[in-house]
Amino acid sequence: MKIFVAGASGAIGRSLVPRLVERGHDVVGMTRSPAKADLLRDLGARPVVADALDPVAVAQAVASAEPEVVVHELTSLSGPMSIKDARHPERFEGAIVTGRLRTEGTDHLLAAARAVGARRFVAQSFGAFRFSRTGPPVQSEDEPIDPGPAGPKQPGLDAILYLEQAVTKIDWGEGVALRYGGFYGPGTAVSLDPEAPLSGPVRRRRFPIIGKGEGITSYIHIDDAAAATVTAIERGRTGVYNIVDDEPAPMHEWLPALARALDAKPPRRIPRWLARLLAGEMATAMMTVAKGSSNQKAKRELDLELRYPSWRLGFVEGLGPADG
Repeated sequence: MKIFVAGASGAIGRSLVPRLVERGHDVVGMTRSPAKADLLRDLGARPVVADALDPVAVAQAVASAEPEVVVHELTSLSGPMSIKDARHPERFEGAIVTGRLRTEGTDHLLAAARAVGARRFVAQSFGAFRFSRTGPPVQSEDEPIDPGPAGPKQPGLDAILYLEQAVTKIDWGEGVALRYGGFYGPGTAVSLDPEAPLSGPVRRRRFPIIGKGEGITSYIHIDDAAAATVTAIERGRTGVYNIVDDEPAPMHEWLPALARALDAKPPRRIPRWLARLLAGEMATAMMTVAKGSSNQKAKRELDLELRYPSWRLGFVEGLGPADG
C-alpha cells in the first residue's frame, strides 16, 4: 500500500517506517525539519517537509503522496521536563504544542486523507497511565478516563479525547486510535542513553518513589509498539486500542527495577506531602493513584504479539540499541 506517516522521524516512526518498507509498502514520511530528510531516506521512506499545523502544507504533502493509509504519529514531547514543568504541565511548551498537534494537526490530516480517498487513518493516542475514581486498577478501553470534576485531571486529556473521537467517527474509512503505553527502548525517554529524559534522572537518583508508589504505569517496548502499528495499518478496524504490555505495574516495582537495569543506585523515597510541594499535584497523582491499561482488546482484534510481554524482561534486554 501507499502509506503516509506524519511524524515519521519520531521515536515510533523510526521503528515503524523500516517495518513497513520491509513488508513492501511505499512509505512517504512527513517531518517538519529539513535536517531529518536524510534520516527518513535512510529508513526507506520518501521524505516530505511540512508543518503539521499548516493546513495548506499538509494538504499538499498528502495529495502528492496519494496514500491509501494516513498515520498520525505527531507529538512534541522529546527532551527533559523540569520540576517547574511537572508542577504546571499545562504550561510546558512541549505539551502545549502536542495538544495542538492532537487537535489542529488531527483535523488537517483527516481533511487531507479524506480529500485523497484514503481508506484508513491510524493515530497515536496515550495510555501509559490514566485517572479514574471508579473501576479496577487495570482498565479496558470501555471504562471512562477521569470521570467527573473530582481528583486530578490527566495532562492533555481534552486533546487526547478530541483526537480519539475525531478519528473513530470518520465515515469514509476505518479510524484507529492507538493508546500507546509508556515507551521504552532505543530513542525513547527510558533507554541506555545517559541523558534520556527519564533514565537520566533515575541514574542521578533524582526520580524518587513517592509515598507508597502505588500509581500504576503501563509500558510498551518501542519495537512492540511499532509492530502493533503495522497490524493496525494493514487491517485495523475502527476503534480505540490499548497498546501496552501484559504487566501494568506500580511505581514501587518498576522504578527500582529500572534503576538496577541502568546500574544505578536504588531510588530515594519521599512522602506525598513533599512531592506535592516539589513537583505538584499532577506528578504526585501519577505516581500514587494512577491506573493501568489492559491489552486484551488489542490481543483479540489486532493479534497483539509482544517480544517483551513484560517490562521486567524489557528493562533487562531491550533498553539498548535495536538488534534487528
